[in-house]
Parts: sequence; C-alpha cells; structure tokens
Amino acid sequence: MSSARFAAAIAAFDRKNSEDPNREVDGGVEYPREWLDAQRLSVWVERLEPNASEALQLAARCQHLQRWRIPRSAFPEGRVGYLQWRTQLGRFHADEAEKVLHESGYAEDVIGAVRRINLKQNLHSNHDTRIMEDALCLSFMEHELERFATQHSDEKLVNILKKTWSKMSERARVVAAGLSLSARLQTLLERALTA
Repeated sequence: MSSARFAAAIAAFDRKNSEDPNREVDGGVEYPREWLDAQRLSVWVERLEPNASEALQLAARCQHLQRWRIPRSAFPEGRVGYLQWRTQLGRFHADEAEKVLHESGYAEDVIGAVRRINLKQNLHSNHDTRIMEDALCLSFMEHELERFATQHSDEKLVNILKKTWSKMSERARVVAAGLSLSARLQTLLERALTA
C-alpha cells in the first residue's frame, strides 16, 4: 500500500511497539521484541499471501500491539488464568489498533476488518483471519520455539507443538514441515504428529 494513511498507521504501530522494554537480538542487532515480532509477522503474511488485503497488512503490524503492557503474571497461574490473559490481550490489541486507525484516517469498514482479524473472528470462513493464524503459528515456530524450548520439558513442548499444528491450515503445515528446526525440536515435532 502506498497511501499516506497506510504509511501513517504502520509508522504509529511500529513506534508503539518500539517502546517495548524487552529486547531480542537478531542478526547480532538488538531490537525491541514486539517491534521485531511485528516485522516477522508481516514477512510471514506476505509470504503466505503476496496480494494481502490492506486490512491484513495492517493487522500483521498490530496483532500484538504493546503486548508487554498486560503481563501474563497479572493473571492467575494455570489454564483459566492463561485464557483470561489472552482474552484481555486480544481486546486490548484490537482497541489500541482501532485508535491508531481512526487517527490515521481509516473508515469503519477497514477498522472493523482489522479488529476481526486481531480477534481471530470467523477463523474458518474469513480468508484474512486464516492467513493471520497461519502466519502467527509459522512465526512462532521459526523465531520463538527454540527459545521457548529452553524453558519447558519435552512433554510440554510436544503438547504445544500438537496444539500449534492443529491451528494451522494444510498449506501452512506443508510450509512448517520445511522449517529448519533443531534436531531436538524436529524429534519432538515428529512425536507430536504421531502421538
């Protein structure tokens, strides 16, 4: 997209994500983690859908907008607390993105489309939401899984890989099978797919 409002929205999303106090090193350079994650997600969206709609491109940059502002530790341990956290995060990301899109001059139809993608509504019937879910899973597997693996047991990782695999479309699974994973993760993925 080349419109001024698109450029303004992307710049605002990037600016907000650049405030992340958490850092990650990529290619020897340190970046704010959420800024880097948004860039990576945009790349995956483009790989999966080179002709992505404007709403999908916008949603890729704000899917986890300022995620650090609502820490997981603010919710109870366990699955119920995790789900409460995810639900509140989703609404927060969608609300914050909506503010930026309004300020950038977008109409309600695009804002609503971005919101639906952010909240993963109509996953099985909305093409853009489906692409986003696949891009999120693939970005996680490519960029976060290795770090995640250092913090969890093999059993937990097998369970996570099963859940991640079940969220992906068949097309995304083919792409995921071609990712370069460590020997340990490749073994655990094979276990997850045969369990």
